[in-house]
Amino acid sequence: MEYRVLPHGGEKISVVGLGMGSIHESSTKEIARIVDTAIDEGINYFDMVPSRSSAFEGYARALNGKRDKVMLQMHLGADYSGEGYAWVTTNTKRAISQFEERLRTFNTDYADFGFIHCIDNDANFDKVMNGGLWDYACKMHDAGVIRHIGFSTHNANIARRFLATGQVDMGMLAINPMYDYTDESVYGKGSTDDRASLYREFEAAGVGISVMKPFAGGQLLDAQASPFRHALTTHQCMQYVLDKPGVMTVLPGVRNMDDLDDILAFSDADPRRRDYSVISRFRPVEAEKTCVYCNHCQPCPEGILIGLANKYYDLARMGDAVAAEHYRNLNRHASDCVQCGHCNDRCPFGVDQMARMREMAEYFGY
Repeated sequence: MEYRVLPHGGEKISVVGLGMGSIHESSTKEIARIVDTAIDEGINYFDMVPSRSSAFEGYARALNGKRDKVMLQMHLGADYSGEGYAWVTTNTKRAISQFEERLRTFNTDYADFGFIHCIDNDANFDKVMNGGLWDYACKMHDAGVIRHIGFSTHNANIARRFLATGQVDMGMLAINPMYDYTDESVYGKGSTDDRASLYREFEAAGVGISVMKPFAGGQLLDAQASPFRHALTTHQCMQYVLDKPGVMTVLPGVRNMDDLDDILAFSDADPRRRDYSVISRFRPVEAEKTCVYCNHCQPCPEGILIGLANKYYDLARMGDAVAAEHYRNLNRHASDCVQCGHCNDRCPFGVDQMARMREMAEYFGY
């Protein structure tokens, strides 16, 4: 299992985490076995919003005695007080009551990540900020009950409003090729360029991203349901997500042990099975000639890590001094490019990497 370090806090987070959206399809006993196996295989990051509250008991059984091995992403605003289905609430009293009930359910006195849940419009953002829920989250953070404040949203502008507070360490976004490249879903709000810029803004701010809906609810795995009329694999979708700036972990939902086995196999999958360059055939015109850091151009004959160099260049131009330092620490730089054209020939997105190398060398001075 690969791990990434949270910029604010230093925790090591497994790049493959676990969502809960469909796990209620298994029995309590099977849920406990799924979670127990996930932990044993190195998964240490879990989102805690199942579609139905019936899933909680299985998680509680699996986490008994293993709380110190996992990080729980728990939500303020996920309401199960009706018939056990997940609803979104901005009612401060109800949100707090549900959050504290979840702490008791899992026999814990803290949440590693306390997320303001599913805020997708300005009116609800203002309710959270002015209605007491944000103040509660900050108070619990100061008390150590919430170790990191975060949020979930499907709206790029709302994400930016949360980033502007300077108080969040993680945000949960829906990222996949369908949402990034089409207008086929209400979950993919924002233009292709704007969404790409948002991911870089997260990284520049030192705020991590945990990713929901990596398979677009399964649509991307089905040629008939996909807007691209081409089926991607789970591993292609996961690699696509993990190549985005700022992303710490991808949280696919699982229904059973077979699903868990599939996402665990990602860690050992051959790079060719993770290669998602096929999506270059689906890209909209405005996404052409844009580096997506996929590293399909590798290996560079001169040893330049082209994807990383591109990412650090884009971030440095946004004012990210840390990214500029990371570029300086690379063993090989853009100035080492001999303009052989190997990368241009291999780039599925039509990027003139030779020109980018010249730009980088001029920008950084080497």
